[in-house]
Amino acid sequence: MIATSLLTMRFGADILFEDVSVKFTPGNCYGLVGANGSGKSTFIKILAGLLSSTRGEVIIGRDCSLGYLRQDHAEFDDVPILDTVLMGKQKLWQLHQEREAGFAQDDLSEAEQLRSGEVEHEFGEAGGYTMEADAAKLLAGLGFTEDVFTKPMRTLQGGFKLRVLLAQILFAKPDVLLLDEPTNHLDLESIEWLVDFLNRYEGTVIVISHDRFFLNQVCTHIADLDYHEIRMFTGNYDDFAIASLELRERREKANEKQEKQIHDLKAFIARFSANASKSKQATSRKKLLGKMEINEMKPSSRVSPYIRFTNKRRLGGKVLEVTGISKQYDKSLFQDFSCTIGPRERIAIIGKNGTGKTTLLKMLCGLLRPDTGSVVIGETVQFSYFPQDPGEVLDPDTQALDWLGAFAEEANRTETELRSFMGRMLFSRDDVFKPTRVLSGGEKARLILAKMMLEGGNVTILDEPTNHLDLESIEALNFALSQIEGTVIFVSHDHRLIASLATRIFEIVDGRITDRRADPM
Repeated sequence: MIATSLLTMRFGADILFEDVSVKFTPGNCYGLVGANGSGKSTFIKILAGLLSSTRGEVIIGRDCSLGYLRQDHAEFDDVPILDTVLMGKQKLWQLHQEREAGFAQDDLSEAEQLRSGEVEHEFGEAGGYTMEADAAKLLAGLGFTEDVFTKPMRTLQGGFKLRVLLAQILFAKPDVLLLDEPTNHLDLESIEWLVDFLNRYEGTVIVISHDRFFLNQVCTHIADLDYHEIRMFTGNYDDFAIASLELRERREKANEKQEKQIHDLKAFIARFSANASKSKQATSRKKLLGKMEINEMKPSSRVSPYIRFTNKRRLGGKVLEVTGISKQYDKSLFQDFSCTIGPRERIAIIGKNGTGKTTLLKMLCGLLRPDTGSVVIGETVQFSYFPQDPGEVLDPDTQALDWLGAFAEEANRTETELRSFMGRMLFSRDDVFKPTRVLSGGEKARLILAKMMLEGGNVTILDEPTNHLDLESIEALNFALSQIEGTVIFVSHDHRLIASLATRIFEIVDGRITDRRADPM
């Protein structure tokens, strides 16, 4: 069991959350949701003991151990895969290193020999003689073969790297798993593997995610961080969305009812306070009025950006004519793919990580040349592009306002016009003057989407657009893309985005691209 009591976190005058008292019990999976910047990662780091709160405490049951999966999956890139798992038991790993250092010395002093004996005893007591076999068994269960155990972590694609990091956590056999955005950069197959794994996990899971499909598949509860507090809801994300809306509507109706009562009481008092026969009633109503309070509706931290894409140029009947394209780097990604893409199509490119989804997307919009074959772009086509890596288009040393202004028509380049436009994309006050290099992942994504709106392209190209957006921004983007009159081609691992938007699927499997129709929701 893990719980918090009156937990508060402030940064100066800014409150992230205040007096949070919640309990997380074994056998349940809690989805921690909230707007970007609401304090989700901070809260989970406090649970993990990596940050100190301003006030309050974290209560962990006796003999309860924690495993924390951070957002940064590159920390162990230079470490062999097996060693990465072994590091999950820090004390045992330290004993292992000390033991190996002792073996490497030819002559040991008396004190060193004594310490060597102590290390050997502690190493055995901690399970050191079976640790490599135990870690190997864990890796084998996650789909790894022995020939990769000595390879560095950087040789793995994101989904398999996540499995090793999970193995590292599980090696210590924790009672509580803390997962911060585990689905980021995972392909659909890896997400489905993680869903299956978490559904079989018997401990407590607390997970931050913006993937609606994932939250619906794994969560027994939703912990909603909003209004500087955490409210607990039973069920998955869809259950929470309905329940939270109903709760707010009930509060609003209760306030409206109470406001009417207060208005009626004031009207009665004003009318009859000077009337002798009614004075007792007026006095009674004054006392009642003094006890009544309107429950103040705190402003939600959830705000949706206003995203709308409009075409500046009408798209003709011919968009893309693709003939026999192939691409190879160290290995062949795909060969001899041909297709014709017309107006108003919405095409999702899917496949495992490393199969060439981004490569195909860039070929279709002319950013990469195929090794063989051709891509003929229609004369009326104007592309608008969202890259997976914001660094492809953002200038790190340019202020966000100035960078965006370069894409606006001259009449709309005034600071007032641009700030108003950026305000609709949730940039407030001095945020617009930040250099793009210091923007958060969500801010960078919204800035690039703002650029795309100003461009007014009639063929929209997006590579993993939801990776850094919160759930409200994803919903807004999903709706905006569904209203586009032009053509949309996108790479995504977001099941709901694909299911609700795509009319056609390009799936890359084993070097072949399958072109099939999809039925939108």
